[in-house]
Amino acid sequence: MPVFRLPQLLILALLFVAGTAVAHEFWLLPPRFFVMPGEKINLHVFVGENFTGARWRGQSGRLASLVHYAPNDTVDLTQTATQTDTLATSVALIQPGVHLLSFSTTNSFVELDAAKFDIYLKQSGLERISALRQQRGEDGQSARELYRRCAKTLIQVGSSRLDTVGTHARSTGQPLEIIPEQNPYQLKAGASLTCLILYKGQPLPAALVQVWQGSAGQTTRISQLHTNKNGRVLFRLNSPGNYLVSSVYMEPAPDRKVADWQSTWATLTFGIAGRSVQ
Repeated sequence: MPVFRLPQLLILALLFVAGTAVAHEFWLLPPRFFVMPGEKINLHVFVGENFTGARWRGQSGRLASLVHYAPNDTVDLTQTATQTDTLATSVALIQPGVHLLSFSTTNSFVELDAAKFDIYLKQSGLERISALRQQRGEDGQSARELYRRCAKTLIQVGSSRLDTVGTHARSTGQPLEIIPEQNPYQLKAGASLTCLILYKGQPLPAALVQVWQGSAGQTTRISQLHTNKNGRVLFRLNSPGNYLVSSVYMEPAPDRKVADWQSTWATLTFGIAGRSVQ
């Protein structure tokens, strides 16, 4: 029988698709980033690629924490959100100012063959793990991974002039988090924003940070940057729209009987209005 061989480019394309299927982003998306005081929203949780995706189907048992940081109050919504199998994410936004919502999941397990895992590492800026696999003599082996998600979103309630307490820069204590050092709701399109990336409370240098910017009727724009030695990254808010900032960190799993690697993914979402700052 004749042997049919796929062209090399096609093989690489198939492997790339397989790799990206693993590296889905996970983010919080409120119905609107700008709301009036007293509104109640259902916070949406999405998973997908290129800042487009589908609603996350995870059950409430996957939720590790859901916390609402209001300008002058902090409310732990975890117990309320997990009372039934279906996750409840209703949030009341009473006080004017910036509100921060943080959402963390428990670990999930995945096992990938060597080719898919290597492409996934390259795409996610985790070449350090590729080098470590080579040092261990594991670069031709499949990989078992535990992964968890840390997502945050910022919502502007009422006028941005009323935000004087710096809720946007609150540290949530999530294992990996992205902290904006300026309030994006007090910035105009065209301004720059600095974000600090922390892993277990410490600045994370040389980490890949991806920034997606989406506007209605326009193609999603993506930028890829790396944090400096102090764990900070600077990028421009090119135009009005919705923004997604993401990063990931991977390290050897604490228990090699359970998994080889532990990854932690973080995202931050916010909106930039097409108008002057209030």
